[in-house]
Amino acid sequence: MDDLGLLMGVAALVLVIGAFAGVLAGLLGVGGGIVLVPAFFYAFSALGYDSPQLMQICLATSLATIIFTSTRSVMSHHKKGAVNWDILKAWAPGIVVGAMFGVVTASALRSDTLQAIFGGLAVLVGLYMTFGKSTWRLGDAMPGGLFRAVFSPVVGFLSVLMGIGGGSFGVPLMTLHGIAIHRAVATAAGFGVIIAVPAVIGFFFAPVDVAPPFTLGSVNLVAFVLVVAMTMMTAPMGAALAHRMDPKPLKRVFGIFLILVALNMLRKAAGF
Repeated sequence: MDDLGLLMGVAALVLVIGAFAGVLAGLLGVGGGIVLVPAFFYAFSALGYDSPQLMQICLATSLATIIFTSTRSVMSHHKKGAVNWDILKAWAPGIVVGAMFGVVTASALRSDTLQAIFGGLAVLVGLYMTFGKSTWRLGDAMPGGLFRAVFSPVVGFLSVLMGIGGGSFGVPLMTLHGIAIHRAVATAAGFGVIIAVPAVIGFFFAPVDVAPPFTLGSVNLVAFVLVVAMTMMTAPMGAALAHRMDPKPLKRVFGIFLILVALNMLRKAAGF
């Protein structure tokens, strides 16, 4: 298949991926990265780009989309007064440091190792989505001091290794410490921007040997543009659906689906 044919194949698959990710993000409040990374992995693999650096492309491209979508989200939440800027400012320095270390680590690891990391962490996220309860608490306020100094870099580091924004780790962290869910979701959108911007800058300087057409560093520009375009159109559809139905049962179903996807990535990482 020539470059034009490959480009058309990538474009068609990514349009479907972006539409699906947008609906889920709007309907369930999950970050797009948790959907995009495995979807990119299977799509690019099917198109013949299965290489020791494939996961770097998936992570970097997912994070590039998060810059745009999280910025739009946090500004929208800010207009409603839902963003807790004090939390965002206090946690930002550590998250940025963790994100930069995440880029260095991800660039040095093989694709199968990153698959195993994504799969293991995604299983935990899926279990929380499936079985977590809104009444669970670790405290009544977001902790500072040593806890924040340790866990803010961890949030940034693990998010980059998974190619996700702030929602999957930030929302549970905040709700477990007494932050209302709508404020947690809004503030976690800010985490996404803080994670993605330094990470993507780093990934621009981390080229891969085998990549789809129009890849800059580790970021596939075709997938980035198409996913952002599709999520902009379909996320409002998902949000509208969320107002017409109870998304909690669907969130549990998606949690189970995510666990199955994560287990399959672990299987592939193990060579089975």
